[in-house]
Amino acid sequence: MNRRTLTPPAMAGLLALALVACSDGVGGSDDEEKSIVVGTTARLAVTEDTPAPFDPAASYDVSSWNVMRNTLQTLLRPPRSGTDPVRDAAERCAFAYKKNDRYSCTVRDGLTFSNGNKLSAEDVEFSIERLLRINLEGGPASLFSNVDKVEATGGNKVVFHLKKPDATFPYKLATPAASIVDSETYPAGRVAKGSDGTGSGPYLVDDFDEKGRKLILARNPDYRGGPEAKNEKIELRFFGSSGALQKALTSGDIDVMNRGITSRFVDRLEAEQDDHIDLVEQTGQGVRYLVFDTEDKTVGRRAVRQAFAQVVDRKQLVGDVFPRTAEPLYSVVPGGLTGHTNSFFNEYGEPSVKAAERTLRKAKVKTPVKISLHHARTGRGGVTATEFAMLKKQLNDSGVFEADVKAEPLNSYSSAALKGKYQVYGFGWLPDFPDADNFIAPFLEKNNVLNSPYANKEIRDELIPQTRREPDRADATKSFARAQNIVADDVPVLPLWQSKQYIAAHDDITGVEWALNSSSLLQLWELDRGVSS
Repeated sequence: MNRRTLTPPAMAGLLALALVACSDGVGGSDDEEKSIVVGTTARLAVTEDTPAPFDPAASYDVSSWNVMRNTLQTLLRPPRSGTDPVRDAAERCAFAYKKNDRYSCTVRDGLTFSNGNKLSAEDVEFSIERLLRINLEGGPASLFSNVDKVEATGGNKVVFHLKKPDATFPYKLATPAASIVDSETYPAGRVAKGSDGTGSGPYLVDDFDEKGRKLILARNPDYRGGPEAKNEKIELRFFGSSGALQKALTSGDIDVMNRGITSRFVDRLEAEQDDHIDLVEQTGQGVRYLVFDTEDKTVGRRAVRQAFAQVVDRKQLVGDVFPRTAEPLYSVVPGGLTGHTNSFFNEYGEPSVKAAERTLRKAKVKTPVKISLHHARTGRGGVTATEFAMLKKQLNDSGVFEADVKAEPLNSYSSAALKGKYQVYGFGWLPDFPDADNFIAPFLEKNNVLNSPYANKEIRDELIPQTRREPDRADATKSFARAQNIVADDVPVLPLWQSKQYIAAHDDITGVEWALNSSSLLQLWELDRGVSS
């Protein structure tokens, strides 16, 4: 997710049908008192657009991945801190050769699924082959398109034969896309529709009440791999707006708030030091891009996209719309990652209408250029409409563009974007893993997650392969920089901002600082209930 979603990331967090917050208090029954209640504006629902939210072969959004991260198991998993994956279902993993084209893992003994079936290397082979066989458009299979063959051998060992060397492969095995499913219960050639699932992760799905707008997770006593859950039960509640979610936290209806944290709420929490709510701020890697249809008769012209990049004022956009929760972004790779460079700023500098006019005049493009911006229609309190109104104003005030904005139905936005129905549209990305590769390859490789017609031979055939041959990621910096510079020149996508990552909780909840990993996925096993100050 992330990474994984065509809708806005941390600022809006709306991923499926609109749901309204449930108003039951945290206390009341013994079961509720044992539960830690986590509220979020990220949505989870079984819809026509997302028929299988708990199937790792189908779902590629942060809501579903949050559930999978906590209920399914992978060979490797993200670390508590840092970036290098650590063992989960695997006893050990390593590249077989220095060429980084064959990776092997040995599965732990004694692992079982929640239905009692044994988890083996054959299940790992089945899970990855199933993912590739189903290969849903815009789905997570793209992460493993480099896998040539998966082979379960004796001694509970599984070997991944790669088409090309890929030093990032261990990171991919640590994503929910590589979740291990039971080969005896999951269909081999189609997705498992609905909300039922069988896993071996830290939690079991105890109840999914879609109408009641909540998901109950119970600790899995048979889980073996990573750290044991510090709590017995988690209740996830889904909210229709940031305002409703914030109200639920301050009133005590929920214990923890993730996503939907607005700039105004950050100011309020920092000003009110005695309200028994702690706010944890972390560096975030969620990003916002605009995506151009490079086959469109208007924005298909590079000069139009370059002029667009010369007009947009990121500082004003972030300052007015996301003053505390985002930072301007001048590259497809966010700051804080090895290989990041401010390629768009280096190419275009500060916003300049005169530069945009020169670019269009040189290409013999008549002005004003008519253009349509599209975004997903979000719930009350969302800032997406405000963000796009600001972009529209910047473009129209320049005099070189005549822009309009269209809010599209949320439940069909992703599929319509993938079918090329939008001229320019908003796209939010939460990384699958913390590496610059995951902000370049998913959008620029063949069969990319955007289904974009844009293709650059140097990036696809030279730069991406070069970076994947480097086990020391610092050695890939030069190739990553070149790829970012090409994107800044061609502008198939336009980076706008990089989110900060927040999580808020009542001060009797411990482990909050560990509850989000570097890919903005919840690690619910870290949460526990202590004593309020």
